[in-house]
Amino acid sequence: MSGHSAKTWVIATVISLVVALICFILFLGWIRRKRKGQDSTTVTGTWSLNDTLKVNVHQELGIDGSNSNFTIFDFPQILQATKGSSVDNKLGQGGFGPVYKGQFPDGLDIAVKRLASHSGQGFREFKNEVQLIAKLQHRNLVRLMGCCFQGEEKMLIYEYLPNKSLDFFIFDERRRVLLNWNKRLMIIEGIAQGLLYLHKHSRLRVIHRDVKASNILLDAEMNPKISDFGLAKMFSSNDTEANTKRVVGTYGYMAPEYASEGLYSTKSDVFSFGVLILEIITGKRNSGFHQYEDFLNLLGYAWHLWSEGRWLELVDASLVSECHHTLEMMRCINIALLCVQENAIDRPTMSDVVTMLSSTIMALPEPKHPAYFHVRVAKEETSSSAEPCCANDVTISSPRGR
Repeated sequence: MSGHSAKTWVIATVISLVVALICFILFLGWIRRKRKGQDSTTVTGTWSLNDTLKVNVHQELGIDGSNSNFTIFDFPQILQATKGSSVDNKLGQGGFGPVYKGQFPDGLDIAVKRLASHSGQGFREFKNEVQLIAKLQHRNLVRLMGCCFQGEEKMLIYEYLPNKSLDFFIFDERRRVLLNWNKRLMIIEGIAQGLLYLHKHSRLRVIHRDVKASNILLDAEMNPKISDFGLAKMFSSNDTEANTKRVVGTYGYMAPEYASEGLYSTKSDVFSFGVLILEIITGKRNSGFHQYEDFLNLLGYAWHLWSEGRWLELVDASLVSECHHTLEMMRCINIALLCVQENAIDRPTMSDVVTMLSSTIMALPEPKHPAYFHVRVAKEETSSSAEPCCANDVTISSPRGR
């Protein structure tokens, strides 16, 4: 064999051995990955399928998959936590559907909102709430832990708040005595801070559109947390107001320009907050079963007493004995009446409201008459009680507006 042929043979042999070695190494790597995948499937069941489903849910809901504070829970996990959504675990019923208490194996309590098949709010509000509240974090907003999404089943999983909602206390004659003035003022200030965060300090600019007593949840220390963002709207920093043909919200808390024209802005939430202050102070609903002299709503009655210097008659009887807080009570009524002004431009911003609430010496503007103050019972009807119509706490959807 010539020297050239021998050299060629050696090179070919070396190349063949190298190629064979590389193929062997790749084969070993493939075997190891396959075994690892089988082990993973053995430990977690349908891991790859669940992982794919969760990625799809994140994409469909438009949320960041890297958000470590938001979890896509498995349906069997939530079903077990709520004991199959048992009646004993049911906390209440809202426009979205029933709400259940649940508990994970580690002892963590949760609240589960389950979308009813006949829900008027539906998937659009479900998606809206997830997209918004998953990106919001504030001590006065309820914390959304995650959601559960399987076929027609849609659930929102929240932190559990043991003291239910504000309406559970303030509209009950026995329970509202548990709320002295300091607690009520703390609740008013907490709600104001939560709304200020939504309007100004969050990454998003959010208008809630359904601020009411039943959407204010209370933790173990009675700290308020704003909940239910299904009807909320996000604004850009340049927008000041918008309009809609689909008017949604709750009668008794709706600003007049929104109820009649579909116009909404941060001042819509301010109006609702003003109504809420009056309800917290009086322990009465703005509208519904109550008739106030010849007025059909609390706003007109409050304005009537304020203009005559009789504002103390508005205060819940259980608070009247706390005479050392009367100045704070008067200031809160003043602020509430500023918030429910008929024209949105006359209402303060939530930033103004927080400033006014935090000061005892700041001079407050004198309010003009509020919206709806002229709604009265006809003189010939004043001797009879108003017909019961508790629409004050029913979230509605109407095709009115522009």
